[in-house]
Amino acid sequence: MSIIPESELILDPEGRIYHLALRPEEIANTIITVGDPDRVERVSRYFDRIDHKVSQREFKTHTGWLGDQHLTVISTGIGPDNIDIVLNELDALVNIDFSTRMPKPKRTQLHIIRIGTTGGLQSDLPVDSLLVSRFGIGMDNLLHFYEYQNTLSEAELVDNLNDYLQYVGKLPCEPYVFEANKLLAKKISGMDIRQGITLTCPGFYGPQGRNLRGRSKLSLPMLKQLSGFEHQGLTITNFEMETAAILGLSRILGHHALSCNAVLANRITNVFSAQPKKTVTQLIETVLDRLQS
Repeated sequence: MSIIPESELILDPEGRIYHLALRPEEIANTIITVGDPDRVERVSRYFDRIDHKVSQREFKTHTGWLGDQHLTVISTGIGPDNIDIVLNELDALVNIDFSTRMPKPKRTQLHIIRIGTTGGLQSDLPVDSLLVSRFGIGMDNLLHFYEYQNTLSEAELVDNLNDYLQYVGKLPCEPYVFEANKLLAKKISGMDIRQGITLTCPGFYGPQGRNLRGRSKLSLPMLKQLSGFEHQGLTITNFEMETAAILGLSRILGHHALSCNAVLANRITNVFSAQPKKTVTQLIETVLDRLQS
C-alpha cells in the first residue's frame, strides 16, 4: 500500500475531508442519504440526540442516536455525479487513516440507505406508494469509470435487458447494473412496500423523457415498453437519479446499500401526488422503524 497524495485525498487544516467537511469521528456506520438538504432535519428530528451537525455546499450532515441505533443522515444533492463525491468521501472517512494517508488494514463496512423520491413506470404503481429497489440500472456514465465485476444475478439481468432492447430500441447510453444488498432489502421490505428495478438517470428532463423546449430521445411509448421488461419476477418500476450509482459504488467500495423510494409521480398515468410531504414522511418513519426492529 502506498501513501495517498494530497492532490487525491484533500483535507483542510482541521482534518476535514474536502467536500463533506467531516472528520472520521463525526459519522456513524449506518448512513441515510437524502437528496434535499432540507430533508436532513426531517429525518434527524426523530433522533433522541444529535451529536454532530455539519453543513457545506449541498452536503448537510447530522449524526446522532435513535434509541441504541447510531445514525448519520446526509444530503447528497441531485444526481450520480454527487454520489461519486459522497460515497468516496464517506468511505475515506472510515477506511483511510488521515494521519498516515494510508488505507487501514482492517476495513469498516457501512450500511447506506437512500430515502428518496421517484417517478413510477407501472400503471398499477399508484402515487404515494413506497418502493424498494432490488436492482439499479444506471443510464448515466459514472460506473463506467470504475473497474468492477458483476455478480451472476447482475450479469443475467444485463443479458436479459440487452436482449429486450434489441426489440424495444437502444437506450441513449450503455446501461450498467447493480443489485441492492439482500439483507438490507429483507429488513426494510414488507407487504406495504413493493420491490422493483429502478432506472437511474443523469438528469430530470430529457433523460427521463420530459419535453419542455428540448425534445427527449425517450418517448412515452419507449417508457411504456421499458416498463414491460421483467427479470426474476421484477419489473422496471420507476426512475430517479441516484440509486444505481449508490448501489454500484457501495459494492465496489465494500459497503452494503439499499434504495427506498416514495413514489410521487406516475409517468404512465400522468398523475402527481397531492400529498408529497406526507408520503415522504411515511417513508422516513417506515425506514427508521425497521432499522430499529
